[in-house]
Amino acid sequence: MQGILYEEPSIWQFFFVTCLLGGWAAWMTGKASAQTWRSFPQLFAYLLGLGLAVRFIHHALFNGTMFSPHYYVVDTIVLMILGFIGYQYTRTNQMVTQYNWLYERASLLSWKPKG
Repeated sequence: MQGILYEEPSIWQFFFVTCLLGGWAAWMTGKASAQTWRSFPQLFAYLLGLGLAVRFIHHALFNGTMFSPHYYVVDTIVLMILGFIGYQYTRTNQMVTQYNWLYERASLLSWKPKG
């Protein structure tokens, strides 16, 4: 997988920077976007910028390439997945708590009308 998903000599560097640090930031970005009733396109734009920040961390800490389109896309896809899951999880909690007379939880990431 080295060379396809990550450029560092160890997968643990990729996991730490992209999945753990970047993933936490993406989750919190999705949560903040949902709490302020922002739309998916706005969250998408925020996560594109966060992808650049994660590439910078790879570059600054582990001497990775800063402007590599391939690794930027890989990092950003991971961030998008976690960010949109965080967004949907928070939005589901909002809908079932703020509008509890209208909606009930269908799963962790969805709601349905009561009835």
